Amino acid sequence: MSKKEIKENTDKLTCGIVMPISAIDGCNEQHWIDIKEIIDDAVTNAGFSPNLVSYADDVGIIQKRIIQNLYENPIVVCDVSGKNPNVMFELGLRLAFDKPTIIIKDDKTSYSFDTSPIEHLEYPRDLRFTKIIEFKENLKEKIKATYEKSQKDTEYTTFLKHFGSFTVAKLDTKEVSKEDYIIAELQELKRAISRQEKYNNRDIRLSSRYHTDGFDNRINNEDKLQKIASLIHNELISYSANERKNLSKSLKSDIKHKVMAKYPIESEADIDMIDTALNAML
Repeated sequence: MSKKEIKENTDKLTCGIVMPISAIDGCNEQHWIDIKEIIDDAVTNAGFSPNLVSYADDVGIIQKRIIQNLYENPIVVCDVSGKNPNVMFELGLRLAFDKPTIIIKDDKTSYSFDTSPIEHLEYPRDLRFTKIIEFKENLKEKIKATYEKSQKDTEYTTFLKHFGSFTVAKLDTKEVSKEDYIIAELQELKRAISRQEKYNNRDIRLSSRYHTDGFDNRINNEDKLQKIASLIHNELISYSANERKNLSKSLKSDIKHKVMAKYPIESEADIDMIDTALNAML
């Protein structure tokens, strides 16, 4: 990717995406990958940068980023097909923030009572080509029109103000130094590991019946993760706080390769650990 393309992608406003990513309601994971590509095309054609707000199941850290994205993204597209519980929860958060939101669903999913007053764009679950082309064009225009209206109309509301006067939920923000930011992220990563330990205690006991070195492997993995996080920290401190916030995929990939060059990769699991730590700290 050229420097010009990186700058253009960085300059684009983000459109958050909320949708199922695992099998549900008779639709497998590949189905949702196809849907993601369709949404990405519409978002990109509307002039925005698509970003999946929920991209992992890690405890603690990822949830913080989900909420931040739901609050900060200028516009969000939410696919409620299959009525995935996580999707419906994230949609509820976005509506509580009363920020521009577009709801879509497939033609096999019924409307939910609480959100049925909001317009839903519909697409065919079987992804018929001509209908999908039409849907992508409609979604593109809806994204552009919704965002423009939210910017021009001071009384714009997605949901709440239709029912009366409410104080919209807000997230407090504060500026911290580069060093404080990195230390806080490392501490939160450590707390997440500790919480995950408690959740997996039963699994460790069960696995020890069959693998005598199960606990030793877990301790070793935690040590690896700490070392990887330290390497990432050393790379990140060369960037300003603003640069870290706006790291493109290309720069993030560069950091990953620098860490891989300094850390002895023994298996695919080690690469997964690097990805996990990167996602937690960026």
